[in-house]
Amino acid sequence: MSIDVEAVRRQTRGVLSVTHLNNAGSSLVPSPVMDTVVGHLRREEEIGGYEAAEEAADRLENVYSSVARLIGAEPNEIALAENGSRAWAMAVYSFPFVPRTRLLIGRTEYAGNVIALRQLACRNDLEIVVLDDDPHGQVDVEHLQRELERGNVAMVALTHVPMANGLVNPAADVGRRCRAAGVMFVLDACQSVGQMPLDVQSLGCDVLAGTGRKFLRGPRGTAFLYVRASVLERLEPAMLDGHSAAPTGAAGFEVRGDARRFESWETSAAGRLGLGRAAEYALALGLDAVQERVVGLAEQLRSELAAVPAVTVHDRGITRCGIVTFSVRGSEARNIRTRLAGHRINVSVAPLTSSAVDSVLTGTRQGPEMVVRASVHYYNTETEIQRLVGVLRSGDK
Repeated sequence: MSIDVEAVRRQTRGVLSVTHLNNAGSSLVPSPVMDTVVGHLRREEEIGGYEAAEEAADRLENVYSSVARLIGAEPNEIALAENGSRAWAMAVYSFPFVPRTRLLIGRTEYAGNVIALRQLACRNDLEIVVLDDDPHGQVDVEHLQRELERGNVAMVALTHVPMANGLVNPAADVGRRCRAAGVMFVLDACQSVGQMPLDVQSLGCDVLAGTGRKFLRGPRGTAFLYVRASVLERLEPAMLDGHSAAPTGAAGFEVRGDARRFESWETSAAGRLGLGRAAEYALALGLDAVQERVVGLAEQLRSELAAVPAVTVHDRGITRCGIVTFSVRGSEARNIRTRLAGHRINVSVAPLTSSAVDSVLTGTRQGPEMVVRASVHYYNTETEIQRLVGVLRSGDK
């Protein structure tokens, strides 16, 4: 099964106006997803918000099944949220940490997650241990194994695909080792969901957070959380409301038994429907086909960038993805982004992830080194890649 590129481009209105290579930031939403969101908002306009949600109750319920199928989970293990950081935090902040235990993280961990873990470490007298990179830039699973064997580990937190440097961390290997050691494994999959197949059973994670707006091509303000059924009862949410719990007796309460204990009552019904439609869209294309197309385009981009004398490609890893990071000698990353934007080419800038983690953990004031991030998706074309490289070759100011 392969991607019909022309067909998906016909369903991607934005390709008519921009060359969009910022899919790690936020993808161009396909028209079936946008039509789903706008269609529901129209119903809210016509009959009222509560009434439109009641009318769409079955479709809203089906979103849990769609997201669950996307990652090999069960619907009762899925909660929906407004962003990936909040989804991740709702689970992590609910963990019953024991003082003087240890948190293991990778050097490519998302800096926002590190800040949250640092707060939890201060609150609970925890030690954060940063795992080494292996020679390929991935998390060193042998170092992980040594730390697990030392014991006293509360949690391992890992970003599956870092926001820069193109690699895919060996999450399944990490998961196997965590399961063998009986240690909670939390996986941030915000950059991997939608650009490659994910299966929580194979990954071995207890918690997984994903977002809608990136490679999944859903609307902004949507995300999901997976929590393995067998660990749900260990995680009492830090915040509860009438959706996540119910009163019992004079002063008691009972937390609901599924992952929706991590949700709150008020939400965007239109956004949730869009997230579900995005999951179905990706499943219909086939995640294996998506990954094959994305990896092929990314490798073409890396190869063509490497042939430009002033360009350095910074990507590492044995397994790589659709994120390509590079710098141009004598030019700041933000200036390159501005120059490309002048040619209607969308890219982003990002910190080299190890320096970002270092700055958070050490409190250094000096900002991390910034690089240009071009992130391809299956609807991009070889011609669009050549456009980006051509602008860099021209030296156009």
